[in-house]
Amino acid sequence: MDFNEYQKKAATTAIYLNKVKETFPNLKPEVLSVLGLSYASLGLGEAGEVQGKVKKIIRDAGGILTDDTKKEISKELGDILWYVAAICSELGISMNDVAEQNIEKLFSRKERGVITGNGDNR
Repeated sequence: MDFNEYQKKAATTAIYLNKVKETFPNLKPEVLSVLGLSYASLGLGEAGEVQGKVKKIIRDAGGILTDDTKKEISKELGDILWYVAAICSELGISMNDVAEQNIEKLFSRKERGVITGNGDNR
């Protein structure tokens, strides 16, 4: 499956604006768009779930990474991927394009010797 196929399939499970639309049926499309983008963006807090599980590998498991923990982290990464797909859909951009642009940016930085450092436009 490629990113665009994932994005389309993920969109069929997106119910986050249903209750808002029911409660406020006359909301303007621009408002719904901002609410959708906001909801999806706030979902990136799922990254904190990954951080928490990795932190507990150190604190609770003495630094031992088990297969079960890998599975738990993988599930959380899936949640993050879903929210990234939702953000892309809300913005009307494709995940494939985002992935391709990111790889181009990284390879450009690598070729120019600026893969480390600060700033978006290095």
